Amino acid sequence: MSLLPPLAPWQQRAYAQACAAIDAGHFGHATLVVGPARIGKRVLAERLAQRVLCQAPQADGEPCGHCKACHLFASRAQYDPMEVRPDGMPAHPWGHSAHPDLLLVGHEVNQKTGKPRTELVIEQVRAISEKLGLTAQLGGAQIVIVDPVEAINWNAFNALLKTLEEPQPGRYLWLLCADPARLPATIRSRCQRLELRLPPRDEALAWLRGRGHAQALAEEALDAARGDPGLADAWLAGDGLALRREVAADAQALQRGQAAAVDLAARWVADGRAAERLQHLADLALREASGLTDPVRTRRLAARFDAANRARGLLRTTVRADLAVAEGLVAWSN
Repeated sequence: MSLLPPLAPWQQRAYAQACAAIDAGHFGHATLVVGPARIGKRVLAERLAQRVLCQAPQADGEPCGHCKACHLFASRAQYDPMEVRPDGMPAHPWGHSAHPDLLLVGHEVNQKTGKPRTELVIEQVRAISEKLGLTAQLGGAQIVIVDPVEAINWNAFNALLKTLEEPQPGRYLWLLCADPARLPATIRSRCQRLELRLPPRDEALAWLRGRGHAQALAEEALDAARGDPGLADAWLAGDGLALRREVAADAQALQRGQAAAVDLAARWVADGRAAERLQHLADLALREASGLTDPVRTRRLAARFDAANRARGLLRTTVRADLAVAEGLVAWSN
């Protein structure tokens, strides 16, 4: 019996691959779970954790849903892990698991601001090592899930590396990642890799319709999300598509000289969704450049794409948000 939402077909394929490795004893100490944003890496990791931690699995290895471990797991599993807030952050930031042998590490809420932190800090990484060094309280495995691992503060990666270099039997560290290129090579090289790939278009559309979205909107969102059904679902469930259209209109206003970059930047950062807008902006440049043969226009769009992504990177630093966003927008002004 499952305590989590049903797996999507592409999640089921990765889950079956991981289960086969676990049953054969080939699932290593550390696994990098890779896939696009919103593709369902967290759902997959939690489903695997439920399976591994179950004390009385069924004949096929699936969790029983009745043992103490399953009941503890269920105490925090009754939510939709793919749900997101309007600013793109998880609607349910991870806290401490009720299961004593499962540690969930993610964006913690800043007690001063009431908002999720943008980075995973050194104290969280040290907690991983401490957890994996303990004896399992229920006598089974110990599992730590980190989502997203690329949000770890760069200075904290050394502490994580030490944990990766000291594997112990029955200890699992699952690192969820949408952008492996942002991880140090020393981290990537010490992990097995489990990948969630984008599904075929028909399969993605069928899943979106099953989530209650109309066909036409599902097609529009899926195309805008470049085939990522999880991202399309997040946009459809919130106002992601409306925000994307707003960004396109703002970009046109900039190009026509009808808006100033500094004014737009102030508006874009006012509600805390600047990074989401910049992502849309970069994607608009990429889409416009697709199929172009004019080298001048292609270079211009490439510069706009780079500027938007550079501004997103600056938002993770101490640079003032409005200045970072303005730098990304200037490239769109004629």
